[in-house]
Amino acid sequence: MSKTTHTDPSISLERPPGSAMPPIVYLDHNATTPVAPEVLEAMLPWLREGFGNPASDHPLGRTARAALEQARALIGAAPEEMFFTASATEANNLALLGAARALAERGRHLIASAVEHPSVAAPLAHLAASGWTLTILPVDGAGRVDPADLAAALRADTVLVSVIHANNEVGTLQPIAELAALARAGGALFHCDAAQSVGKIPVDVNALGVDLLTLAGHKFHAPKGIGALYRRAGTPLAPILFGAGQEGGLRPGTENVPYAVGLGAAAMLAAGRLPTLTEWLTRQRERLHAELAAAIPGLTLNGHPEARLPNTLSLAFPGVTGRALLARAPTVAASLGSACHAGATAISGVLGAMGVEPARALGTVRLSLGAETTDAELDAAAAALIAAWRELTAG
Repeated sequence: MSKTTHTDPSISLERPPGSAMPPIVYLDHNATTPVAPEVLEAMLPWLREGFGNPASDHPLGRTARAALEQARALIGAAPEEMFFTASATEANNLALLGAARALAERGRHLIASAVEHPSVAAPLAHLAASGWTLTILPVDGAGRVDPADLAAALRADTVLVSVIHANNEVGTLQPIAELAALARAGGALFHCDAAQSVGKIPVDVNALGVDLLTLAGHKFHAPKGIGALYRRAGTPLAPILFGAGQEGGLRPGTENVPYAVGLGAAAMLAAGRLPTLTEWLTRQRERLHAELAAAIPGLTLNGHPEARLPNTLSLAFPGVTGRALLARAPTVAASLGSACHAGATAISGVLGAMGVEPARALGTVRLSLGAETTDAELDAAAAALIAAWRELTAG
């Protein structure tokens, strides 16, 4: 794998000459990824000369519109089924609130898992506060939903089921195809938040059988500020924003052509290197896990041992808190869990739903690798985390 240069302006990864502190190892790819050089190159013409508004009926506008349409060829969907948004959060809100508005006369019962991202849990909580009935499906100790629980929860008035594809904290993969088949057989729509899985594992909407699916560009080497919602043809969906008729009337506002092109380029890049990348990330993840486990007795894995993202390693370090461990290992850029909860002091809701005991949950660190993570970086990160753990537990 080629090594790319990290460019996050919030941290300095390049140290001045003579600095005693080694470069930071970035192991937080589930929070965000660096923009791939191929993606940047695809975007630049549309930031320079290709500035036309895609709604304009002149050559500049028509050229921009053609680029926008070409970028929609994502995740096995027909171009007319893809709608660009500013983020996965917006796409999740559009999917959930839009479907609820469109289906309110048919029924007012919703189902979701106990380990959804806040951008799914919050709009569902809003609907529940507005009079909808919401059933939360439990998960097992590995973070997975039992399809039998969904089958038991479905009712005649169930209109929408939402289950995350890959958990952003522990990486556990849900049996989406089986869950979606159950929901659709029961007459309900099925929404899947695939923000963490697209670009790391193969994601095909037809193979999964979903009606709505969300993705986020910055999770697989496109820039922040671009996402998309897949809507299967014929799926009822009402807009939640109002203005002009862009994106089929579902998402008003002038489209962000350069970022949409970047999203399309990132999807093409991912498709071209899967499954090779998936296999490589799995080997690297297991290599890092083995190195840490050999030096830290009692180190515990959170999440499913096999059905999980190839790049994600959620580990509970015994006898310490994850916050203290990362503070003692400043050269390792990682997270306690979701970056969306970075300032929280309570235990992760995901780990709580999995039944993880508080001490273990507080000792958890999420290490998420990327395509550009090198062997040397993994060795340096392992050494830093091992040294930090030994210092904190000494005596």
